[in-house]
Amino acid sequence: MENGEIPENAPEHCPGPQSETAGKSDSCKGCPNQEICATAPKGPDPDLVAIVERMATVKHKILVLSGKGGVGKSTFSTQLAFALAAMDFQVGLLDIDICGPSIPKMLGLEGQEIHQSNIGWIPIYVESNLGVMSIGFMLPNPDEAVIWRGPRKNALIKQFLRDVDWGELDFLVVDAPPGTSDEHISIVQLLQETGIDGAVIVTTPQQVSLIDVRKEVSFCKKVGVEVLGVVENMSGLSQPLSELKFTRMTETGEQKDMTEWAMSYMRENAPEMLNLIACSEVFDTSGGGAAKMCNDMGISFLGKVPLDPQLCKAAEEGRSCFSDDKCQASAPALKMIIEKILAQKNISTENGA
Repeated sequence: MENGEIPENAPEHCPGPQSETAGKSDSCKGCPNQEICATAPKGPDPDLVAIVERMATVKHKILVLSGKGGVGKSTFSTQLAFALAAMDFQVGLLDIDICGPSIPKMLGLEGQEIHQSNIGWIPIYVESNLGVMSIGFMLPNPDEAVIWRGPRKNALIKQFLRDVDWGELDFLVVDAPPGTSDEHISIVQLLQETGIDGAVIVTTPQQVSLIDVRKEVSFCKKVGVEVLGVVENMSGLSQPLSELKFTRMTETGEQKDMTEWAMSYMRENAPEMLNLIACSEVFDTSGGGAAKMCNDMGISFLGKVPLDPQLCKAAEEGRSCFSDDKCQASAPALKMIIEKILAQKNISTENGA
């Protein structure tokens, strides 16, 4: 337990050897380290000093959170990082989703390995001004499950903050796992002394997702992290009419592909229709969605991002949705949301952070 590190054999909700309740709390019962922790001298964690020094070169820190998994949080994190880098900011993207690291895939960095220098771990760079760090770069087999208890996860997060040589950054975007677990507590506690600009919470429109978003907002309030706002992702399916597939149900219940016929008909009789974007609600929005929840809770609603197959494809291919005009439905929505976040923090997109 050097430097106040939480031992690997500690229980899941270990308060930490430097805590005043170390060895005394209910979660300490049965732990082999209980007596050592109870009698060990308490004091500030020297690693926190190193983290403060390392983070001194980072101007802004933004957490990206979600109440549930599968709502597009990592997709938003990557596109936020891409957008900021395209504005000529120096950007770092830190993936602390230890058990489900998808950032390497979404940035086209699968198979990359971390290198170490005499000043720390070197991030993997997508572009000269966009560096990335993830446990995904450390796994020998990407299909291998990471089965770690809280203390080991927390130790890696601390190492990412203490040992990664980010250099001078305008933004550090932190992609957190869903929920409000040990990783969230760790990242907030470790960064609190250096200042966190706030958290962006990503959700989908239906109530089953919004229920958990309310818990996420509550977590932020309890730990003193400003909620920059909520993004409603997958807010209806939107894609150009020309990219749709058309079918007809036969008498036997089978679907017959009618796409070629439908496209030919529109080209001949209503060519202007091919420039339209087709929209359809996928999730139940009768409860008012994220906008109503934000109004009820007094927090900022940043906007809606439609479920865009082209955005999904960009994430699968590890590229920015802003690099071309393929993401017609989602890219403008994302751009407006990101501009709102910068405006909240009075950050100019022209004069730097």
